[in-house]
Amino acid sequence: MKNSILSLMALFCATSFFAQSKSFLDTPYLETSSQVDTLVTPDKIYLNITIQEKDSKGRVSVEEQENKMASRLKALGIDLDKQLVIKDFSSNFKKYFLRDKEVLKSKQYSLLVYSGKQVGDVMVALEQLDIANAFVEKTEYSKMDTLELELKSRAIKKAKLKAEALTKPLGQKVGMALHIVDHSQPYYPRYDQAPRMEMDYSVAKQGMEPQPLDIDFEKIKVETMVNVKFALSN
Repeated sequence: MKNSILSLMALFCATSFFAQSKSFLDTPYLETSSQVDTLVTPDKIYLNITIQEKDSKGRVSVEEQENKMASRLKALGIDLDKQLVIKDFSSNFKKYFLRDKEVLKSKQYSLLVYSGKQVGDVMVALEQLDIANAFVEKTEYSKMDTLELELKSRAIKKAKLKAEALTKPLGQKVGMALHIVDHSQPYYPRYDQAPRMEMDYSVAKQGMEPQPLDIDFEKIKVETMVNVKFALSN
């Protein structure tokens, strides 16, 4: 009796599956695809900064340079608690050896800023403090999740408009979506690994402070592609 019930249940499931498949295949449909994209300016820019102990007669310690950097960044309106972190928390100090086996300390940071102008201001400040080892490491767009959802909606609407344009000459109407496939690739932060930025020293020869270059970050391209099957009716 138990085996009979199981057999009936299996037969019912198989019948239901084939009925649904047959129903889908028997429905007139139009398949179309759509792609939309946009460009956005990154609003989260991460600077990689390394402070090294100075190898000179009047050696300047990492701690002294760190304190000077912190004061200068605060003066630029940077919230150190939220925007500055040490890159390697397990080991605050990285060490390297010189020929004479003397050990000098090095410390690496990640600084978050929100615009190209802020990058320029920070780079000038670091240059004035003789901290030259700094570069843009990563850029992001803070509202990426919202933007991606908006693009998906636009792609679906565009797909339907294409379907209506294809079927209107035939006197047919586009119905409900039978099947939707999202071919979009997830967005990942862009790691630039850019070289350290240079300052314009031409003005320094005229007795003025070095000025940062006019930094214009490359816009981030975000795109979405969908494939949709629409039911058709006369």
